[in-house]
Amino acid sequence: MSDGHCHPVIGLRSVVVVDRKEEVREFLISRRAKLSPEQAGIPSYGELRRVPGLRREEVAQLAGVSTDYYTRLERGSVRGVSDSVLEAVAAALQLDEAERAHLMNLARTANAPARRTPRRPAQQRVRPGVLRLLDGMTGVVAMVQNGRSDVLAANLLGRALYAEVFKFAGPSGPDTPGRLPNQARYLFLDPRAGDFYPDWRAIAATTVAMLRSEAGRNPHDRALNELVGELTTSSGLFAALWAGHDVRIHTTGTKRFHHPVAGELSLQFETLDLPGDEGQTLFTFTAEPGSASENALAFLASWAASPPQTTITGDPAGGSAVPEMRPHAQPGPHTQGKLNHD
Repeated sequence: MSDGHCHPVIGLRSVVVVDRKEEVREFLISRRAKLSPEQAGIPSYGELRRVPGLRREEVAQLAGVSTDYYTRLERGSVRGVSDSVLEAVAAALQLDEAERAHLMNLARTANAPARRTPRRPAQQRVRPGVLRLLDGMTGVVAMVQNGRSDVLAANLLGRALYAEVFKFAGPSGPDTPGRLPNQARYLFLDPRAGDFYPDWRAIAATTVAMLRSEAGRNPHDRALNELVGELTTSSGLFAALWAGHDVRIHTTGTKRFHHPVAGELSLQFETLDLPGDEGQTLFTFTAEPGSASENALAFLASWAASPPQTTITGDPAGGSAVPEMRPHAQPGPHTQGKLNHD
């Protein structure tokens, strides 16, 4: 790996301590820097500007508040600020849906009583009815994740597609309880992730933006803060992306894979929040009918369902059986050089 995305960042703590005022300040400054006067409809008259993007007084004017008031907001003083003011600021900065929700979450959690210690939630379990639903979805990749990108459960085809993610989590047993497979940890800490994801950089940026959104919703989630701290100290790229304060809502799209068994796949994904299980999201992946990806996915399903070719790797996500990568399983051609993420 030559870009240093697995290189430690010296001097950073392994656990992120959330400072709501600092989060608000940095988020608003980063959004203001991204909005040009032209985009905001403010004439510049060719003048030289000392700061990127809009000035504070320009945002204040667009939001209909005084410059002093907006300056206090940008310093993180959002306690007691009304939703209408926040909506006006969001409109002035032309925030998208994810950014607007993030600002509201930052303000909401800033107004909440402070916790002395970060909250460590109980390990999330997937309800039996949801597990049966996953197992009944044949021919479709299906899995359940939480906001930290932990894989809580997956059907057989999901375990086959993401076998490398499960393997990276490590085995577990009676004496060595394993941790849940985690998409973000795999992306940034496993050197082989660049081979698995042809669009590694774009997926990495999206993953960090989703974690940022989750941190806005649940700033006192100790497991999330520990994950961010681990990845920040271990990956220079993660640290740089995290510092960008980008957020994203990820609901549908296309994701490409270079699978060691099935070869190249281009799959459409859909997400569905499980209303009865707060924080859990169902992900499904399907292939375009009649496409090469549909054939590859069918081959992967057949390969994964072959009993002699599977092995049980602990119980990291509800007793998942993780298919073992076999050299004779007709893998697609490997693409070399995917690990150079410069």
